Amino acid sequence: MYRFGCFTNQQINTVFPGFDRNNLTRWVKKGWLIRLRQGLYTFPDYKEKTGYVYYFANKIFSPSYISLHTALGFYGLIPEVVLDMTSITSLKTASFENEFGTFVYKSVKEDLFFGYDLKKSSENIEIKLAKPEKAILDLLYLYPFYSNEKEIKELRFDEYFLNNELDLKLLKEYSARFKSKALDKRTRRFIKAYDL
Repeated sequence: MYRFGCFTNQQINTVFPGFDRNNLTRWVKKGWLIRLRQGLYTFPDYKEKTGYVYYFANKIFSPSYISLHTALGFYGLIPEVVLDMTSITSLKTASFENEFGTFVYKSVKEDLFFGYDLKKSSENIEIKLAKPEKAILDLLYLYPFYSNEKEIKELRFDEYFLNNELDLKLLKEYSARFKSKALDKRTRRFIKAYDL
């Protein structure tokens, strides 16, 4: 189980039928295990492996993919250091705190749960991560106060990335899939703000 990064109560019971779950509570108190959320555990060694925090974000609340400020930071699109690990889910909005940090999950309708890839993290493990275009749209959609050019410019997006790596056609295609007039307006303002 160690090679999987984290494990559930059910996985332990499969390998060790009749396992006393009280051991898990004791081992967490002793620092031998870390509880990521109710019923999901990992080992302290993973605190030294920075790429696993992204992997855990996918596992703590599933289905989900990393997006919003965390994905934008991953791509170097915004300059701010991102403290919370932000993801999109088709389930209810939720958040979890553990020794790895705060994991925030923003809810969208199932038909908006798209636009992510399987990427390799720094630890060479696969993580579900929004494409840059979808991370931008998720942000504009879920944070409506980015409604004018001034607010959008204050995000300080990396203009080299926007002009050389952003797929503007894909951004527009994804925006249309939201079927939201408000998002269409914010997307147009975003494009105008950065002269794309």
